[in-house]
Amino acid sequence: MKSFLSSKALSIDAGLLILRLCCALMLLHGWPKFIDFKENSGDWPDPFHVGTTVSYALTVFAELFCSVFVVLGLFTRIALVPLIICLIVIVFNVHGGDPLEDKEHGLLYLLIYLSLFLTGPGKYSLDSLIEKRWKNDRESH
Repeated sequence: MKSFLSSKALSIDAGLLILRLCCALMLLHGWPKFIDFKENSGDWPDPFHVGTTVSYALTVFAELFCSVFVVLGLFTRIALVPLIICLIVIVFNVHGGDPLEDKEHGLLYLLIYLSLFLTGPGKYSLDSLIEKRWKNDRESH
């Protein structure tokens, strides 16, 4: 029973993997935007006043490409920065005046991204594999 209540490495790393895999759901938002880029980019919120096409491109970049990096655990913390910014803008700017139930999905994604940013991707990630190989290469020289 004691090991069941423990928060040692296996359970933490498995939990981080599950959180990263949850980020794959964001691809369901990013892929359609990518496919319909030309049709939809002109009618998109522009909270930073950089133009609707640029705002749309930044959203697609975060939701599609950065999500892939997070799921793979590759450059995880760097990839999370655009996702966190994107979700902050969506939740607090674009949907700022909307009721909580309209912001719920965005808040859940934001909390997952913030958690992963604070913890890192865990040992079941490409970041961990790269770090191990880099460490081994340095030790062998």
